[in-house]
Parts: sequence; C-alpha cells; structure tokens
Amino acid sequence: MEKFGRHSGFYDRQLKTFGTLCIAQAKTKDVETGKEVGKIPHFDEMVAFFSQKSEQPQDRATLIHGDYKIDNMVFHKTEPRVIGILDWEMATIGHPLSDFVNLTGPYSWGTIYSPDVKTKDGSMQPAFKPGVIPGLPSIDQCMKWYAKIAGWDPAPEMPWGNAFGGFRGAVIMQGIAARYALRQASGQTAREYGAKMGPYGEHSWESIRKLKEEGGMKARKAKL
Repeated sequence: MEKFGRHSGFYDRQLKTFGTLCIAQAKTKDVETGKEVGKIPHFDEMVAFFSQKSEQPQDRATLIHGDYKIDNMVFHKTEPRVIGILDWEMATIGHPLSDFVNLTGPYSWGTIYSPDVKTKDGSMQPAFKPGVIPGLPSIDQCMKWYAKIAGWDPAPEMPWGNAFGGFRGAVIMQGIAARYALRQASGQTAREYGAKMGPYGEHSWESIRKLKEEGGMKARKAKL
C-alpha cells in the first residue's frame, strides 16, 4: 500500500490533473463546425477557491475506489448488503471524502448526472427524496453511519466536497464533449452528457458561493 499512491495532498493533485485536462479539452474543435468545446463556467474562480489551503478539508489518506457509487456495487439478491464492488481501475491512495461524496452524489447533484432528467439544477434525484423508496436512508443518516464507522465526521466538509464533486463532474462532462466533438464518442447520449458540462460548472460555483456566504469551511466547522 505504501507504493500504491501518495499519502498527502490528494485534492491538490486532483486540481493539477484537472487543470491540465481542462485546458486541452476546452481547445478541442468540433470536426464539422470547427467550434471549440470551451471552458467550464467559472473554471478559474473555482480552481482558485479549491486551491486555498484554509478552505480545504483536513488532509487524510486511505485506499479509495475512485468511482465509488451504487452503479458499481453488487447487492445480495435477498439480503440488504453489498457482496461486491466493481471497476477498481481508478483506485489509489486519496482522501476518503472523495469516495463518500461520489457515493452520496444523487442526494445533492444527481439530477445533473442523469440524461433522462431534464433539469439544470443540482437537486437530488427524485428516487432519493425522503419516503420515495422504503428503507433508503437520508443523507444525514448516511453521514452519521459513516462517522461512526470511519471515526471522523464528514458533515463539516461535505459542502466543500460536494462542490468539488460537481467540479469533477464538469471536467468529466467536458471530456465527453471533447470526445463527441472529435466523434470518438457518438450518439444522443454522448451529446447529452457533454452538454451537462455547463450545468455542472454552474452548480459547483453556486455551491461555492453559498459556502462563502456561510463564512467558509472554518466558520462551518466552528458551528458544527
């Protein structure tokens, strides 16, 4: 595990990688129209915010999956438990908040992710709203369970983590848009996912704006 990845500075490394990707992806031109994919909305401002050490979550390191979500889980046929986790190719040593934010994404920015849901906001997916699916826990319950098992409370850092999750989503959608522009990815689904680059960026920036209004991470941690 010592050789699997660095044990500090996960989000700084993510920002550096995303920055390089975004520059290249933004300059990608559509093979038919010649139009560039373009920058993610508020990209520079978001990078500046996420780079502030005073605003970043406390540095932690553990084995993370990298794409930890319900889609990559195998559930027991008759019992309420997970029996397998798929697609480990993005696994590394990183901040555990990243996996937890990705898992709980449908509670905060799930509608942006689903091509079949025609919304531009960052509200939770309809299926994740309280009372829709019997037995599905609330986001607060998820955080309490996580805090009990992991030994640290993610609640104070979730707004920052969710904002970064939206930013990461925007980078992914921009990548799909770039591949569609080159026709390396084709079809209506690829086009719809690529078009969500803007909504993801706007949602992430709005999350940052709200966090700033609350006084940032320091103020939030003091309240909680």
